[in-house]
Amino acid sequence: MAVSPADEKASINRACQIILKSRWIQPQIAIVLGSGLGGLADRVQHPCILNYDQIDGFPRTHASGHQGRLITGFLAGLPVVMMQGRTHRYEGYSDRNVRFPVQVMHGLGAQLLITTNAAGGLNPRFQVADLMVIDSHLDFLWTRGAISGQVKTHPGIRGQKECYDSKLVQRAKLLAKNMCLELHQGCYIATLGPTFETRSEYRMFRRFGGDAVGMSTVPEVLMAQQLSMRVLGFSVITNVASTDIPQSTTHHEVVSVGDAAGPRLMSIIMALLDEMAGQPD
Repeated sequence: MAVSPADEKASINRACQIILKSRWIQPQIAIVLGSGLGGLADRVQHPCILNYDQIDGFPRTHASGHQGRLITGFLAGLPVVMMQGRTHRYEGYSDRNVRFPVQVMHGLGAQLLITTNAAGGLNPRFQVADLMVIDSHLDFLWTRGAISGQVKTHPGIRGQKECYDSKLVQRAKLLAKNMCLELHQGCYIATLGPTFETRSEYRMFRRFGGDAVGMSTVPEVLMAQQLSMRVLGFSVITNVASTDIPQSTTHHEVVSVGDAAGPRLMSIIMALLDEMAGQPD
């Protein structure tokens, strides 16, 4: 069922008002935490926590490793709004449902989106628990068509090549290098899921130029792009694709690797936020 722009705006405003009633804050940064990566939420200072079911219009998450909580507070002294867990298309949600939280976080004031996910490694150089900063994506969720109906109301929409802020990508890589942490850079492929990919699909995705594959992130990124937000994305490589040997991966394994690799990714994000906090407006 189509939703008019006026109704969508009203839904966003209602959700924002619920959040602001619990805590008046104007976040600068929106953060989305993926599977097994919720530990950054523990570092939020003066947190105010709402479950997704307390926020009108917010989709509930059912995936393991996703807490389903919206947290406002401060990281490195900067006001932030953080999703501890996300929703996915494979849970039965529409693109509108999945992108709605980004619209709400932008409505609160966020101008930068930092998004994280757990992903399978396609690049043969990658190993389990490696980190990758995303510089581009391939959308096999076909999200762009679902959002394109709003393009006329946003004439300033930028080209897809600018989805991921190149300056932030390079800054993240430099900070990781300074901390002696390896941070790969590459292309993320988004698929519908919920099943993991076959060997034939892995071979195809490699030929397409993909470095990592997962089931999320792109709808959020495209929505942020439409809203003229800066975007920085990271993947934790939770399993490495084999194109020759049959392998099976469980979601429990994905979450476990995310838990193990999370502290390194959190160190990079915190270093970036510390740097931002020290910069003059």
